[in-house]
Amino acid sequence: MTLSPTMTLGAYNFEAADPGKLSRFWSGLTGGSVNPGGDSVYIAPAGEQGFGMFIQPLQGARPDRQLAHLDLTVPWGTRASKVERAEALGATVEWHVLDEHPHVQWSTLSDPEGNLFCIAEHPPKS
Repeated sequence: MTLSPTMTLGAYNFEAADPGKLSRFWSGLTGGSVNPGGDSVYIAPAGEQGFGMFIQPLQGARPDRQLAHLDLTVPWGTRASKVERAEALGATVEWHVLDEHPHVQWSTLSDPEGNLFCIAEHPPKS
């Protein structure tokens, strides 16, 4: 049996205090469409290159420390405008890393419930 070397992200799953409200933020940011299902919400991918998100109700106290986060990649030269758009949707800029690595620049933000995520851009290869 031969396995395909390609693996893609089907959906990012996480919990939220208010899945409906948070789904509006994430669908606005990613362009995906919201599909509510009871207390949980599925955000369908925006096109072939997109990824889904499944947001379910928080099952207990919010952890003190976030163990994983999304790194979203945008075309070179668009990071600043994408960060501004995320802020307009309700994100908070936490910090920028612009000069530490020649192969990437990124901004770390938090969504309206405090979940960290990054918006990164990589310079074109010469």
